[in-house]
Amino acid sequence: MTGPGETANGRAGEGFRPEIDSLGTVGVPDDALWGAQTQRAIVNFAIGDELMPRELIRAMAQIKQACAEANQLGGRLPDGLAELIVIACREIVDGRHDRMFPLKVWMTGSGTQLNMNVNEVIANRCSQLTGQPLGSKRPVHPNDHVNMSQSTNDVFPTAMHLAAVEAVCRRLLPAVGRLQRELAARASEWNGVVKVGRTHMMDATPLTLGQEFSGYAAMLAAGGQRIERVLPEVCQLTLGGTAVGTGINSWPGFAGLAVARLAELTGLPLTVVDNRFAAQGAHDSLVQLSGCLKTLAVSVYKIANDIRLLASGPRAGIGELQLPANEPGSSIMPGKVNPTQCEVLTMIAVQVMANDYAVSLAGAGGILEMNVYKPVLIYNLLQSIRLLADGLTSFAERAVSGLRADRQRIAQFVEQSLMLVTALSPAIGYDRASEIAHLAAENGLTLRQAAMQLGYVSREEYDRLVVPALMVEPR
Repeated sequence: MTGPGETANGRAGEGFRPEIDSLGTVGVPDDALWGAQTQRAIVNFAIGDELMPRELIRAMAQIKQACAEANQLGGRLPDGLAELIVIACREIVDGRHDRMFPLKVWMTGSGTQLNMNVNEVIANRCSQLTGQPLGSKRPVHPNDHVNMSQSTNDVFPTAMHLAAVEAVCRRLLPAVGRLQRELAARASEWNGVVKVGRTHMMDATPLTLGQEFSGYAAMLAAGGQRIERVLPEVCQLTLGGTAVGTGINSWPGFAGLAVARLAELTGLPLTVVDNRFAAQGAHDSLVQLSGCLKTLAVSVYKIANDIRLLASGPRAGIGELQLPANEPGSSIMPGKVNPTQCEVLTMIAVQVMANDYAVSLAGAGGILEMNVYKPVLIYNLLQSIRLLADGLTSFAERAVSGLRADRQRIAQFVEQSLMLVTALSPAIGYDRASEIAHLAAENGLTLRQAAMQLGYVSREEYDRLVVPALMVEPR
């Protein structure tokens, strides 16, 4: 039921202005820059709390500016109207009208309501700039002028690609690089620190702590490279395809001009996609990008878990690493320090892995000439980018940069390790080496003591063969 002073599509009366669209009259708040179609969406899609991402709205404003300038150059849009649209678009990009975009993610699968939200805000801002009443659609009309040569079906996917590329290039890749450098610095610092290796959670042959961390650094580098390899495809835009990819109501040369101008505005290597029917019926390149984000999440999940395991203790765990004490770890146990940065990064990784599943299902939702899961696809993709960028930066600054190695404890573990016996196998054979290890384990002996007791090697041979520092590379 509607309340007092309300219609099915918004309030009417004091504090609200009437706006008209193709379905009739709608009451819109007097101070709102949005119009009738946005107001209908506020009422009809009052679902959840997830607002359309700001990155997507910013991208749409950049697209509207590029389209206005292209239409101006093509002689379709008068100079004065184009200039007004450009001013309004720049203000949106700068974040001056963020509260004028109240729509939730859960709307029509094409994103039409958000496209119209942007069109209406731009048109009404142009009315403000020229002293015309809000809702008058003078001098700029949201459909005829702001949406000229466009459809939601090419604008929204173009905005999806642009927002994703912007977020990856400006935020995520720098964060990946930062963490990779921190891990590489620890690898270099600890290259000579010989430690016990572990497989199956059990003691294994030695390696250096630097070697271990070089693996982490390499995983980050590879993760960034995977993302970079998919970016050229994501930079291909379907703008100019309008409703179904044919370009109806556009004009020859529009797409090239608009995309070129968008590339200038953003500084990104944007191009026109080769086949708009593929680009509008499916979003495979965004699904592939999400897959790369998932792979990166899998990598950092392992890295963060390894580090918190190696830092466990400090006295009853492995304790080879010492994490920075960023905050108290317990409300009841004084002095406790917890691996909080490891925990938050692994939670982020879990979310990104789950987001990829949503993106995959949404990407599979292309029906004939249009994918109808665009909002949920881009919401999850941008959340993954944002979370990874913030999480990797935090982990680099608040965990890895201040990580310390407990060299004394590491050396103690190496000295006690039974798997050093592996160095004896080439000289005395696997079976005899195994016998030494079992004797030492069962009787609380050192390997050296067990080897001397069995008499399989001399004291001098043992000391020559079992040298942990020489066991970290081929001999």
